[in-house]
Amino acid sequence: MPDYKRHGARYRARRRAVDILFEAETRDIDPVAIVEERAELAKNPANAVAPIADYTRVIIAGAAESLDEIDDSIERFLSENWELHRIPAVDRAILRVATWEILYNDEVEAPISISNAMEMSTEYAGDSASPYIHAVLDDIIQANSAEAPDIVTGHDFDGDDSADTHNIDDTVSTDDTEKEQ
Repeated sequence: MPDYKRHGARYRARRRAVDILFEAETRDIDPVAIVEERAELAKNPANAVAPIADYTRVIIAGAAESLDEIDDSIERFLSENWELHRIPAVDRAILRVATWEILYNDEVEAPISISNAMEMSTEYAGDSASPYIHAVLDDIIQANSAEAPDIVTGHDFDGDDSADTHNIDDTVSTDDTEKEQ
């Protein structure tokens, strides 16, 4: 069983954000509404609902506001045989949280987002999801950080994304040595 106490507050906030995004999609409701509902329930100790961390609120609000851009960024780097709606919902939630951090939160370094996403993907989905989640997030980082993508990263962005997509069967190593901020 994982030891959640060894993780920092931001990891726990990310994990809770993944849980809320997953639940929102499963129940087909607004994730911000879930956060508000939980915050209200947490006010009464008899409900045994943990308070919502500020960073969880920030992630959920940001992801909800930018969901279309986040999903477009993720889909851009999936293999042509995969579409976002075909990926397991928990993997989508992990990708969305990490992608939001990579694209919209300059306070978090991208390797930390990837490391945390990898740990959550292993916890929730086992080892099968980690390689493609890592590959997609790495490509999002490369595309986001490049001023001239075809020169800086060596990727070919002339409309043929075949070289920039990743198959779920791709294998990618991870570096779990990054420390959480």
